[in-house]
Amino acid sequence: MLRSRFAGLVLVFSFLTGYAVAQRGALVKPANIAQLTQLSATIIRGNIVSARVEPHPQFPHLTTVVVTVHVEETLKGTASEQFSFRQFIWDIRDKYDAAGYRKGQQVLLLLGAVSEYGLSSPAGMEQGRFRLSRDAQGNMTAANGLSNIGLFSGLASQAKQAGAKFSSATATTIAQPKPGPVSLTQLEEIIRQFSGSAGNRTQPGSAK
Repeated sequence: MLRSRFAGLVLVFSFLTGYAVAQRGALVKPANIAQLTQLSATIIRGNIVSARVEPHPQFPHLTTVVVTVHVEETLKGTASEQFSFRQFIWDIRDKYDAAGYRKGQQVLLLLGAVSEYGLSSPAGMEQGRFRLSRDAQGNMTAANGLSNIGLFSGLASQAKQAGAKFSSATATTIAQPKPGPVSLTQLEEIIRQFSGSAGNRTQPGSAK
C-alpha cells in the first residue's frame, strides 16, 4: 500500500512538472517572471540557514531536502522569520549537494503551494530560484538557474494588459532583456506589480 502511494506520488509530480525544458532530473515549462509570480504561493528573500537531505517522513524511499531560510523580506504570502520547506529531490546528484542549497547563500525564492505530502519547490524549478550577489558597483543582483533566459519574454505586453507601472530603468530592462544577473531592486519591483503588492513592504511573519 505504501509502495503504491509512493509510486503514485512520483507520477503526480512528473505530471505536475510535465513541461518542456529539462532541468537536472525534471521537465519544466519555460515561464517569465509574471507567470512565475502567479504560480507562487510564497515569495521570500533571505539567507539559507540550513539544508539537509533526508527521507520523506511518510515515504522512506522518497529523498527530500529540507531548507530553512532566515527571511529578510516577504513579497507574497506569509512567512515567519525562520521559514522552512521540504523539496522532493528528482536527481540522485542532488542528494550530494542538497540540491544546490548552501548555508549562508542569499536567495530569492518563488515557492509553489505546499502539497498534501508537505512538499514544495520553486515555481518552474530552477526558474524560480534566484541566487543573489553583488556586482562590481556593489549593487545586489539576482540570477536564476537558467541565467534569467526567458525571464522577461512577453512581459511587456502582459504588463500593458495588467496596467503595471514600472520605473524607467525597469521598463528598459523589460524592453531590452539579456541573459545574466538582473538588478534585485528591479526584479522585486516587477514581482510586486504582478503579486498585487506594489508599494507595500512586508516584514517576516506578516501577510500580504
